[in-house]
Amino acid sequence: MIADTTSGLPVHRMRPLVARPATEAGHRPSGPAAAAGAPPAAAEAAAPTLADARSRIEALVDPESFEEFGSRVRHRTVAFDMARKRPAGDGVVTGHARIAGRPIGLFAQDPGALGGSLGEMHAAKILQVMRQAERARTPVVGIIDSGGARIQEGVAALDGYGGIFHGNVRLSGRVPQVSVVLGPCAGGAAYSPALTDIVIMRRTGAHMFLTGPRVVQAVTREDVTAADLGGADVHSRHSGLAHLVADDSAGALELASQVLSYLPGSCWEPAPMGVPAPAEAMPALPDNPRASYDVRKVVRGIVDAGSFLELQPRYARNLVTGFARIEGRPVGVVANQPMALAGVLDIASSEKGARFVRLCDAFGLPLVVLVDTPGFLPGSKQESGGVIRKGAKLLYAFAEATVPRVTVVLRKAFGGAYIVMNSRSLGADAVFCWPDAEMAVMGADAAVDVIFRRELRDAPHRQAELVERYRAEAMAPHLPAERLSVDEIIAPERTRAAVAASLRSLAGAVRLGFRHDNLPQ
Repeated sequence: MIADTTSGLPVHRMRPLVARPATEAGHRPSGPAAAAGAPPAAAEAAAPTLADARSRIEALVDPESFEEFGSRVRHRTVAFDMARKRPAGDGVVTGHARIAGRPIGLFAQDPGALGGSLGEMHAAKILQVMRQAERARTPVVGIIDSGGARIQEGVAALDGYGGIFHGNVRLSGRVPQVSVVLGPCAGGAAYSPALTDIVIMRRTGAHMFLTGPRVVQAVTREDVTAADLGGADVHSRHSGLAHLVADDSAGALELASQVLSYLPGSCWEPAPMGVPAPAEAMPALPDNPRASYDVRKVVRGIVDAGSFLELQPRYARNLVTGFARIEGRPVGVVANQPMALAGVLDIASSEKGARFVRLCDAFGLPLVVLVDTPGFLPGSKQESGGVIRKGAKLLYAFAEATVPRVTVVLRKAFGGAYIVMNSRSLGADAVFCWPDAEMAVMGADAAVDVIFRRELRDAPHRQAELVERYRAEAMAPHLPAERLSVDEIIAPERTRAAVAASLRSLAGAVRLGFRHDNLPQ
């Protein structure tokens, strides 16, 4: 479980999940499912798993707030001897509840009932959660633990998934959608979490893939485990599908609660305010402009202490994204990370940043952008991989955003990356820079090689002199400040005050209502 992700709001603390002892294996539920007419043997067999699905819900939501619906639902398939396997609830627990006093819709799949597989009625219950959330304008949390489409139901199961995907898209950008993957999520089922806003995975036991290890081995002769194919490490480090990873189910559910504490119930509501807190001390940057540092320490020197929740921390590490609060107000943070690839932008970081910017804009969270980048990563691999197209997604996301946007140039911003990282020309509301910041078309060494090519050919010993001249005449921070590309040059220790004052002055600029969806990148 991530340690430094406390919320400024009075968030309900989650009760730990407690495994039932073996002596409770015969416990029968006391709720509606017990009266649904299931044979005693079936009820007893299903009870531990159903209780586990409900205990996950109970661990997530406020005490006594969960109201279940559809507990008596059963599938109506008779082929393949399925008439004898009709568990009450059809493998998913659905209803509505509250988290920190705020309403949500939710479902929790039950792997103990037909493997948690999705059929016609299973899907119908999830779709009912979505329809109610759309009408009530409340977030949706899905607890995923399923074997995928129920093969015995054929096309009815596939149509069920199609309906859920359509529901995900209808809700996109309108209400927050959070997927908590605690077990298998295989085949077409994996598309639903990918369509939601935030994906949280349990470190062990959770996996997502379109084709499982057996199919992969049969088709490609590749021997691979489920974890290596689609485990939390794969999706948090390589694919970028998982935003957060927790050590256990309780940690994953706690993270879901924290994520929701930053987001409004819908795009028609303001983001929830938390209790303001002072920032941590602003760190000093290295004297050597080429030395790396952890930009997350700068983030913590600006935002309320303990409020920064980093998303996708192991994916595209050259760009840091996450939620935080400034004076109690939720914001989205985007920052170049000099500790990874010197903070350059590339294909992966552009896609990561673009979707996060659109998420924040969709739900009215102001954006705080910290810039320290030498440009886009050069090379044939990046060009052939589509860095222009992918970089344009980040540019588009910033230019499209209507929420308040504040940029701080910490050390350098060169070339196209200067423009893309929420520059004034893209519509930033306020742009600040630190006294030693440098902004230019390219770095000094490369620029001198172009501008003074002839002089250097005749007098190569003048390299250092010409570099300093270029820095003074083309890169000094007072030059963009004279053109209002930068509003003010500020001391590092004044950064929080300047950013907070800008956000206060722009508070009325947030327009509630539907802006756009949150298209997967």
